Amino acid sequence: MTRIVSPFAGKPAQPAMLVDVPKLITAYYSEMPDPTITQQRVLFGTSGHRGSAFDKTFNEWHILAISQAICLYRTQQKINGPLYLGIDTHALSIPAFASALEVLAANDVEVMIAERGEYTPTPAISHAILAYNRDRTDGFADGIVITPSHNPPHDGGFKYNPPTGGPADSAVTDWIEKKANEFLENKLKGVKRILFERALHAATTHTYDFLNTYINDLGYVIDMNVIRQANIHLGVDPLGGAGVHYWEPIAERYGLDLTVVNNVVDPTFGFMTVDWDGQIRMDPSSPYAMAKLVALKNQFDIAFACDTDHDRHGIVTKNAGLLPPNHYLSVAIDYLFQHRQKWSKSTSVGKTIVSSQMINWVTARLGRKLYEVPVGFKWFVEGLLDGSLAFCGEESAGASLSRLDGSVWTTDKDGIVLALLSAEITASRGRDIGDIYHDLENEFEKTFYERDDAKATLTQKEILKNLSSQQVKSTDLAGEKIETILTKAPGNNAPIDGLKVITKGGWFVARPSGTEEVYKIYAESFHDEHHLHQILEEAQTIVNTALESASNGEINDIS
Repeated sequence: MTRIVSPFAGKPAQPAMLVDVPKLITAYYSEMPDPTITQQRVLFGTSGHRGSAFDKTFNEWHILAISQAICLYRTQQKINGPLYLGIDTHALSIPAFASALEVLAANDVEVMIAERGEYTPTPAISHAILAYNRDRTDGFADGIVITPSHNPPHDGGFKYNPPTGGPADSAVTDWIEKKANEFLENKLKGVKRILFERALHAATTHTYDFLNTYINDLGYVIDMNVIRQANIHLGVDPLGGAGVHYWEPIAERYGLDLTVVNNVVDPTFGFMTVDWDGQIRMDPSSPYAMAKLVALKNQFDIAFACDTDHDRHGIVTKNAGLLPPNHYLSVAIDYLFQHRQKWSKSTSVGKTIVSSQMINWVTARLGRKLYEVPVGFKWFVEGLLDGSLAFCGEESAGASLSRLDGSVWTTDKDGIVLALLSAEITASRGRDIGDIYHDLENEFEKTFYERDDAKATLTQKEILKNLSSQQVKSTDLAGEKIETILTKAPGNNAPIDGLKVITKGGWFVARPSGTEEVYKIYAESFHDEHHLHQILEEAQTIVNTALESASNGEINDIS
């Protein structure tokens, strides 16, 4: 199952690869989804509804239906404060913004949009919701973020954040999804909307200074004085994303020596280098997508990038190049819980079940409790909100942390803060973060980590989601006895929508993708690369055997 890397990977995007934006936007308005086809229905994955207008999976009807469903949900839950609405730089984000605003205004929702039509990072939306709701007992705010994250330029995404400020949990998204699909089935009967021009100038539509409100508070979560006094040179590539106009004001506000290496906004993202599979993807954790910034690593003491909605981070150091997300999360945890003196001694570390074992070891050495959950940042929201979790991270380079005083900062991923934290660590420790991670390897042991994808039908994905430990016939994995098989996360006992198989020398997790017809296998070895590849190969065999037996009805009790 080793990935076949495209010959274009890491190279500049070719003209033939660029999306035809006029055709894409025309498809958004002209193509209508067929709700009898599963793939064309509204489907909320781990982070909102995503798709492409070309595939009839992200079109005007989807957004109108979801927006009306959100209005009904707000009414049911008595959420009557402002709704903060933000967009990223994908081509489909602006038409989706127009569709959403038409419905929200028709339903008399007080909507807060960015001044001057500015793009809005996901963490700025979360920050705004929490700032408004602080100390309130009613009239709560919520938000919508229009983004498909780091997905290719032809994709669109639509995500709802309730008053908790972070991604909505499954109960909420299931309700919205069901109601939105009912609207699709009834040809949008019951969906209220007014013309965009009227919606934009409605008495319920207001502008909000997301940029300065967010930037002015950054000093409460990152020690900017340490960065400024160290006089280190920082580099940032916004990857043409929603935070593109945030970085220079951040540098000016806090007196940082920071260079923005690329401030281009282009919905084709033609300035990118191509990802591993030949797709254009603004993934700051991919060495192929980050090739341009990695090539500049010697020009900066520390450099970083964020994805299109700026909720994910990529850290580039002189000695290590692009840090794997698990490496940086481990260093960040080790640093924060020794340098945030006002954080409560009882606060825990949050991680997803597919993140590195190194996080477990570091957390144990710090004397902190580990809260291990399924994939999805929604599982961290309540803990970040009530202060029981001070840092939460996932292997896909998403994380957030508490303010310096231990109070909540955001309950959604914050790529900007994690990028600035890398500058604080570099300044405070006076060392390359890659070298700091090597110290952790010397203290514990070196780990080898990889994630692979394999094709899976919708039926197979559903089977995998509900596999039980009894359906794993193997007793060994890569030459070692299987010690544990998990179908629920240790931290909150929630289903992991798949399974985790653990031995003394490594582990793997197999789970279906929420948005693609693939299943993902995450694996880690505590021995070497050869052992890692053994785990990956045998993991696929184990999963395929379990899928085959379940498909043949050999095991009827799938629990």
